[in-house]
Amino acid sequence: MADAKVLATIERSDTEQLQISVSEYKGRSYFNLRIHYTTDGGSTWLPTKKGVTFAPDQLDILEEAIQEARKEFMAEE
Repeated sequence: MADAKVLATIERSDTEQLQISVSEYKGRSYFNLRIHYTTDGGSTWLPTKKGVTFAPDQLDILEEAIQEARKEFMAEE
């Protein structure tokens, strides 16, 4: 897989983070949510098998789900 362009990072612990990225594989673009880990204090982050990959045409579904989640959370406040 080609180098991913990291769009955002969510820290989960000192040695684990969720990377949100876009990448290309076999000429196709993908949106990735993947857990990465480090063993050298954060100098190098390596991907795990824990994650999910979306094709570009699935992003609208993901975006709608996030908007629904926001509505749910705001209703709880």
